[in-house]
Amino acid sequence: MTFGKELIQSAHEALAIAKGRAEPAAVFVPETIDVAAIRKRQRLSQAEFAKRYGLSAGTIKDWEQKRRQPDRAAIVLLKVIEQAPETVAQAIRA
Repeated sequence: MTFGKELIQSAHEALAIAKGRAEPAAVFVPETIDVAAIRKRQRLSQAEFAKRYGLSAGTIKDWEQKRRQPDRAAIVLLKVIEQAPETVAQAIRA
């Protein structure tokens, strides 16, 4: 198959996925994340971290003690907190 045909086929597949008629062949799954390290770099207690980012203190504790794992959405949020904590805190306060 030529590059042009592959590109057109890819566009058709993307459209089918966007319309819900097909499932993506691969799904990005972020790696696990060290919640305690992110929190500690900000010098926040578990309760302070939870309050600042609209999370449950119990959830933070469970994540840090490996009783539960953050789901994909939580991992993405934590990655953004890791990179831009002030921006996330400001957005949550707004």
